[in-house]
Amino acid sequence: MSAMLEVRGVARAFGGVKALNGVNLTVERGSITGLIGPNGSGKTTLFNVITGYVTPDAGTVSFEGTDITRSKPNQVFALGVGRTFQLTRIFGRLSVLENMLVATQRKESWLRGLTRGMSSSDELESAMEWLKFVGLDGKSHLEAGALSYGQRKLLELAYVLVANPDVIMLDEPAGGVNLTLINEIGEKIQALNEQGKTFLVVEHNMEFVMKICHTVTVMHQGADLTSGPPAEVRANPAVLDAYLGGGDDEDEEVGA
Repeated sequence: MSAMLEVRGVARAFGGVKALNGVNLTVERGSITGLIGPNGSGKTTLFNVITGYVTPDAGTVSFEGTDITRSKPNQVFALGVGRTFQLTRIFGRLSVLENMLVATQRKESWLRGLTRGMSSSDELESAMEWLKFVGLDGKSHLEAGALSYGQRKLLELAYVLVANPDVIMLDEPAGGVNLTLINEIGEKIQALNEQGKTFLVVEHNMEFVMKICHTVTVMHQGADLTSGPPAEVRANPAVLDAYLGGGDDEDEEVGA
């Protein structure tokens, strides 16, 4: 496998607090890579740096060999990097299907795509196919805000998938959902991976990560502590110490 996404020496401070301190991360093409660590270790901040929501103080981020370090979120998305968020970000007053049609406009302004009042038959077909994949095709007419939290998680996953990204970054896909849905999300990620999709997954649920990921990187106090196969990482004494010792809490939106 070849490197698809690379982070090298990334650092970022907020008000004197080092959220990231020289982080290195490699996501191989066709892999499911897990990113774990105690609260405050910098996982969400790293996601935000990669996707253009936060500009690093130092270091680089490259995608397919292209430097995207200071690209804007819409530019990163257009290149083929899709992501979900720790707290779901959907358009609550739009229907489930309308949310999906917004996401099909990766190559143009989503607002123009929505307000033009029409979508191609291919876009509609693709949107419904992905809604069926996550089990929400029967709710396509409902307002997205009426969905349960777990269903919103699935909608956000479908929202990312319909844009056909090359790398899919999931921020706590199992967070706040029941065990049945956790297993369902895991199975869908694995099925997509078998079709060639590449994933980077932040997750607190250790069993979920160890079950689906090929490689796991552990963060601690803003730095990458270790990286390797799940069984190797699980048995690493430094990882156990990091989790038992915890980390300095940061603002959740900045560095969970």
